[in-house]
Amino acid sequence: MKYGRLGTTGLRVSRIGLGCMSYGDPTRGLHTWTLDEEASAPFFRQAVELGVTFWDTANVYQQGTGEEFVGRAVRDYSRREEIVLATKVSGKVHDGPGGSGLSRAAILEQVDASLRRLGTDYIDLYQIHRFDDETPVEETMEALHDLVRVGKVRYTGASSMFAWQFAKLQTAAAVHGWTPFAAMQDQYNLLKREEEREMIPLCADLGVGLVPYSPQGKGRLTRPRDVTTDRSAVDEVAKAFDTDADGPIVDAVEQVAAEHGVSMAQIAVAWVLRNPVVSAPIVGATKPHYMADAVAALEVELTDDDVRRLEEHYVPQAPFWW
Repeated sequence: MKYGRLGTTGLRVSRIGLGCMSYGDPTRGLHTWTLDEEASAPFFRQAVELGVTFWDTANVYQQGTGEEFVGRAVRDYSRREEIVLATKVSGKVHDGPGGSGLSRAAILEQVDASLRRLGTDYIDLYQIHRFDDETPVEETMEALHDLVRVGKVRYTGASSMFAWQFAKLQTAAAVHGWTPFAAMQDQYNLLKREEEREMIPLCADLGVGLVPYSPQGKGRLTRPRDVTTDRSAVDEVAKAFDTDADGPIVDAVEQVAAEHGVSMAQIAVAWVLRNPVVSAPIVGATKPHYMADAVAALEVELTDDDVRRLEEHYVPQAPFWW
């Protein structure tokens, strides 16, 4: 494993992050394809064995059971001080005033709920899951700053929004002397590159580390275009990656992988890692080779010609954040 800093902060993270959306009670929440606790356990153990110490979850994953699984896994397979633990707030968890959004009430209620489920007294990286256009940015940023000040949270981040929204939040923090965001978790892969227009340059300018999710395009970049999976057949988000425009890109990944003698997954992750703003791609794992491939991508050296072939078929499209 290789390690680096989260943006320009002093926080040291593994260069590959474990995405934990796939772990949670499959009978609760939106995703029926998630792994229960027994089935999830080998992937937490594997992450520790591979040196993947940056783990990312969210309060909404399978009605909080995702955070519970993660918290117990930290205790069972590692030590709290060795894991950089990230979670998120914003999505709806109940109908009350503190059950969703980024109001002060919601943030203070939900951070305590996450801490209880995770079984810890601090969160390394606390991220707002989306932009809340019904709450003043000052209210959100001051509440997050207060969490840092009292020690419940050590760093803050954001996820998936327009660059002007992110800039508005960061400006509020700068004007008032509050804690700025250290990380941006957005979707970034060979099939979804719209963040290159504004968000990534903004993060580079501000010293914010990118921790992108779906570096393998919801799995679409890990297999030839005529191959499907159980998840791709039922997950509406994954289906959004099966478009005619994506085909030539998938073919290019397959060709470059064959020439390097590595898996398609390694090529997809290696391409994301080339971007200097990227601190650690977030990779989900539901089969043993998924995380092994992601870690192996750290050793893949793409040539300029490889990159040209991987990128040349991209077609501009509307932002896609799910």
